[in-house]
Amino acid sequence: MSAMIRSFVLGLAVAASLWAGRAFPQQAPAAFAACSACHSSDGANGVGPTLKGIYGRKSGAVGGFAYSRAMRTAGLTWDEKSLDSFLTDPQKAIPGNHMPFPGVSDAKQRADVIDYLKTVK
Repeated sequence: MSAMIRSFVLGLAVAASLWAGRAFPQQAPAAFAACSACHSSDGANGVGPTLKGIYGRKSGAVGGFAYSRAMRTAGLTWDEKSLDSFLTDPQKAIPGNHMPFPGVSDAKQRADVIDYLKTVK
């Protein structure tokens, strides 16, 4: 194999490994169906605020959405711990929020939703 072809193949391999390491939206898990009844992952607000870019964002921070006072003043940054707590029991995690959702009791389903939300940017 010539040096030029080897360089090209090596370049493709490096590009592929960089591409694979990036967080691209994956297929939404089945448990996300409960979320998507009110929330989008495409940037559009609906009954609930968009979940696009939620991971690492401050609570109550999506422009154009009328959050409850509880959500606006919660002072959370959405990470694995805060999302897991909120998805387990939204009213316990942020008392007084307006989301009428009982939570997700199954830890694996919550983890699947959180993993998905990490990719939705």
